Amino acid sequence: MRKAVYTDRAPKAVGPYSQGICAGDFVFTSGQVGLDPATGKMVAGGMTAQARRIMENLRAILEAANSDFSKVVKVTVYLSDINDFAEFNEVYSEYFPLGPPARSAFQVAALPLGALVEIEMVALAG
Repeated sequence: MRKAVYTDRAPKAVGPYSQGICAGDFVFTSGQVGLDPATGKMVAGGMTAQARRIMENLRAILEAANSDFSKVVKVTVYLSDINDFAEFNEVYSEYFPLGPPARSAFQVAALPLGALVEIEMVALAG
């Protein structure tokens, strides 16, 4: 079974993709940047503000798929500057205080809309 996930508590897709997809026992989120779902604009405040907004957007997508952070098994993080990694980790660790999921993190040349960070997740459904 394959089903698109949508919530108005996360930013609308800015291209031809779904916020997430439920497939079998898993939820796959699209990469999220620090867009405020109410305004559709990037949040101000640098890495910390963007990372926190992204995590809240991802929380909303997971909840719309009947999942949550405790069911996340893999996270991929894209950073525009690897020197922001420690600041990113401070926020990220608030959401995964115990038994964090497997994770990869990369510096990339650029991210959509000038974002400092983009995150995607794979979680168990239901």
